[in-house]
Amino acid sequence: MRVEVTIERTKKLPDGAMSALESELSKRLNDEFSGCKLTVRRAATDSLSVMGGDKDQKKAVETILQETWESADDWFY
Repeated sequence: MRVEVTIERTKKLPDGAMSALESELSKRLNDEFSGCKLTVRRAATDSLSVMGGDKDQKKAVETILQETWESADDWFY
């Protein structure tokens, strides 16, 4: 499965946030889906793409992304 997360480029993020998010999200996704490939990049809009997964797997990825984003105070600083 391949997962691509894009974050709107006009959003202000702290230095190192992109690489920290990619690292933490990759760890969490690989705990759930072995061999999952993740790309996190800046783009015109926020989006999440899950390729090679079914509807239940996409919902699980959405949940993992939401939990990761909400717990940024725990893993970013």
